Amino acid sequence: MTRQRSHSYRQPGVVLTDHHFTVPLDHARPDGEHIELYAREVVASGKDPERLPWLLYLEGGPGFGARRFTGRQAWLERALADHRVLLLDQRGTGRSTPANRQTLPLRGTPAQQAEYLAHFRADSIVRDAESIRRTLTGGAPWTVLGQSFGGFCATHYLSTAPEGLTAALITGGLPSLDATATQVYEAAYPRVERKNLAHYARYPMDVERARRIAAHLAERPAELPGGYRLTAEAFQSLGLLLGTGDGSHQLHYLLEDAFVTTPAGPALSDAFLETVRSHLSFAGHPLYALLHEAIYAQDPAAPTGWAAERVRAAHPRFDAAKTLGGGEPLLFTGETIHPWHFTADPALAPLRETAELLAARTGWQPLYDPARLAANEVPVAAAIYHDDMYVDTGHSLRTARAIRGLRTWVTDEYEHDGVRAGGPHVLDRLLTLLDDWSGPARQVRAAP
Repeated sequence: MTRQRSHSYRQPGVVLTDHHFTVPLDHARPDGEHIELYAREVVASGKDPERLPWLLYLEGGPGFGARRFTGRQAWLERALADHRVLLLDQRGTGRSTPANRQTLPLRGTPAQQAEYLAHFRADSIVRDAESIRRTLTGGAPWTVLGQSFGGFCATHYLSTAPEGLTAALITGGLPSLDATATQVYEAAYPRVERKNLAHYARYPMDVERARRIAAHLAERPAELPGGYRLTAEAFQSLGLLLGTGDGSHQLHYLLEDAFVTTPAGPALSDAFLETVRSHLSFAGHPLYALLHEAIYAQDPAAPTGWAAERVRAAHPRFDAAKTLGGGEPLLFTGETIHPWHFTADPALAPLRETAELLAARTGWQPLYDPARLAANEVPVAAAIYHDDMYVDTGHSLRTARAIRGLRTWVTDEYEHDGVRAGGPHVLDRLLTLLDDWSGPARQVRAAP
């Protein structure tokens, strides 16, 4: 691996340093093709010369670069008290070698693109992290903080390279060790329905508003700025908001300003359509759509096969046409990817055949080692959010029991984005759980 270190620069209260690394696309073939990774080092002002322990942050996703903080925002305030932080743009994201509709044609055919993207799951990301660690820390282990999909990566880290870890901190990201993509979505749809019903209980006026918008789109699909085709089904996918702390409120404010009066009659406003575009477009994170089901694929013989689409057929209450034909509230969907995404979204349309090949792909390898996790010796603390819309709480609790010594904080104070919404508090709570870590797990339950 090669490394290039650029100059350091400053923001209020912090010193930042850009790092660029070159790693193998396939770590099993170190002499083959290489890609570039980018990571931003953050240290508190005045502490730059100190030999501080490293904390690696792995963002949620898949397909999102590390969050761009200004100064000591969110959980960084707590982390920088005693760590040097590395914000990694996971392969294919941010300033790391990008993978999107503009760059993937360089790989060749859709089949070649799919083969390339098969190297972008948690197993490759952890091997990237290990390559970086050995170069950056001189071989010293570090702490990993994994949010959502980043927690999936941290669990894989514990399964395959625990010697690289001082500790693991996981927020909203303890995956099932053995659930298939189909089982993940079978657990998800009832959970998403509960989030919908809670939203309508809070904002009962939104029942009619959502139905009116969906009915309008069923008759006249709209084209969003940039060319996204907004159908009633695409409108339902705004339910992704319902899994965050303020998402229900954001959705309410969006629905209340949907229509304007024009010479031709009521129409969806430009402001509404622009805001919807900002929520639905995958232009900034196409890997999220391409690889979302692949992060659950662990049976070498079984393709994911558009699991979310197949499972949705068994939940007719999410069928917009049937809902509009009756009197039920329109149910928004959650963290699900469907074939129609690759026709509606111009950022994904050129990658439709690649997505089909990934959905049909077999040969995926298991990501977690239950035996090794059962013998874990790395201190681990995890925040599990009660009725998390994105990651099934039941799956997370079973995994927590399967990892030796893992300490949990189960709370309904936050939603899935707790580490961002309550960052210093959430991170401090997890670090406190590690203070007297001694191996056997003890469960910690927050008050409602």
